[in-house]
Amino acid sequence: MAASIDEESTAKPSVTSEEDPLAEERLGYVREVGSQAVWSLSSCKPGFGVERLRDNIMDTYWQSDGQLPHLVNIQFHKRTNISQIYIYTDYKLDESYTPSRISIRSGTNFNDLQELQVIDLTEPNGWVQIPIKDGNVKSLRTFMLQIAVISNHQNGRDTHMRQIRVHAPCGGESKHYPLELFGKFGTVDFQKFATIR
Repeated sequence: MAASIDEESTAKPSVTSEEDPLAEERLGYVREVGSQAVWSLSSCKPGFGVERLRDNIMDTYWQSDGQLPHLVNIQFHKRTNISQIYIYTDYKLDESYTPSRISIRSGTNFNDLQELQVIDLTEPNGWVQIPIKDGNVKSLRTFMLQIAVISNHQNGRDTHMRQIRVHAPCGGESKHYPLELFGKFGTVDFQKFATIR
């Protein structure tokens, strides 16, 4: 079942249960740059911290512990192009812990964050794709992204997010080398070496 989104910005986020952020990575159109950033949270329950957002396991999750809004801060060491963010949520398992309103912010540091868009989610189940654009440009160059959970379903206090992936566009068409040309690399060991830094 696809969840619906009402939005206040011009971007067109999509939510479907069949959405797969790894598909575009495997095809070589985008690369995951979240591993190049420093991640921090506004709060977390012991054992349910930022490492749960980045472990590629859909059964684990970050659980906040405090007052709304709940924040995920993603800081890059240098200006980085960002084209989209994927957030994995599961309303069937998390119910009142599932975010219903998310704000995406960008800036150079905590002091100058600007809101890019606000997204309303209705019972999301699966990957939520949020395109990040700077006007007509297909990506945004930034030092910092912040994902703010403004409210949860059923007026829940704490939130669960299961995974977050941050994508940057790959170079031009001439640099497009899909992994499928070289065979199937599906194991974790092969995925570790899928990109060259």
